[in-house]
Amino acid sequence: MHLHKIKFLLSIISLALGCSIPPLTGFAKANEIIERFTSEKITFKLHRLTKNLDHPWGMAFLPDDRLLITERNGKLKIFDGSSLKEITLTDFPDIYTRGQGGLLDVTPHPNFSENNLIYFTYSHPLSSGSTTALAQAKLQGNVLSNSQILFIAKTRSDTSHHYGSRIKFDRQGFLFMTVGDRGQRHNAQRLDLHAGKILRLTENGKPAPGNPFVNHSNALPEIYSFGHRNPQGLSLNPATGDIWLSEHGPRGGDELNIIQSGKNYGWPIITYGKEYIGGSIGQGTHHPNMSQPIHQWTPSIAPAGITFYTGEAFPSWQGNLFTSALKFKLLVRQEIKNNKVVLEERLLEGEVGRIRAVTQGPDGLLYLISDESDGALYRLSPL
Repeated sequence: MHLHKIKFLLSIISLALGCSIPPLTGFAKANEIIERFTSEKITFKLHRLTKNLDHPWGMAFLPDDRLLITERNGKLKIFDGSSLKEITLTDFPDIYTRGQGGLLDVTPHPNFSENNLIYFTYSHPLSSGSTTALAQAKLQGNVLSNSQILFIAKTRSDTSHHYGSRIKFDRQGFLFMTVGDRGQRHNAQRLDLHAGKILRLTENGKPAPGNPFVNHSNALPEIYSFGHRNPQGLSLNPATGDIWLSEHGPRGGDELNIIQSGKNYGWPIITYGKEYIGGSIGQGTHHPNMSQPIHQWTPSIAPAGITFYTGEAFPSWQGNLFTSALKFKLLVRQEIKNNKVVLEERLLEGEVGRIRAVTQGPDGLLYLISDESDGALYRLSPL
């Protein structure tokens, strides 16, 4: 039963008995069980671990189990399991914090224990507008310093939306980075721009060797795939090593894709989505030279962060893909077989607000953040 319903029933009882009942307390405390939920295969608890997050966007665990959380307003927080602290940012790049822009994704270097390097993406201000950029800095204690801008995307857009901006290291140590079409849809098909692309970079922000367009004079060498709209989810499939991607469609046509070198994923020539004002987009849903999504959502759920679950806490969920969704404010669980979605279940609909990101913790539990002005960090655990 929800908290507001409990409070209402207690007020009725209080009036009927003619006495006062002490108000409920503790629901805002860390590690508070908010509700119990039943999935198709398991009953789990939802805990709110901390509040007071201002539009959190990205999160990543460190080897010492502390959790980094970015806020779109340009702040970086760290949660140590019991308290939330703000990281001091020194020598930090200027951040464009308008519209959908701000401090976005974050991930530690694969060898963080040796070099203390943190990578983050943000909207980089330009003389006209802004663009998606990648930077790194050293985290020592609660201070992030010695920042370096590693890569600034060429997007030619003065809008303040569709930055993309998820980052993920693969097993070879290369960094995948998403860049949205920046609201200029046809730029997603242009190989002389980074807009609407998935990039594959070295740890220093350079084009990764073996990228498909490295030797093409009319294409940017960082590009790994193209034809994307606004990709905001990246996860490595532990069973195959493939990089999976979620991306926002327009009105319908949200996509789940497996990213392959040099592939064209179609936007805006093919899509399952429609114009917001009505009417079709492009040439339909199929093209012989363009890749089909593994899965598409119509109507849109506005998919954001994604993660594959590999933990021991939920044995029946092992190998499942979890997708955080902004629209309908839910978490999607999908069972995958042979790179196909064979079952989908929607969890937590409307319970915690717009879910921006989901990740697995070192404890084998699932963690998620709600993208609100009063956003929060939550944990799912078995009942």
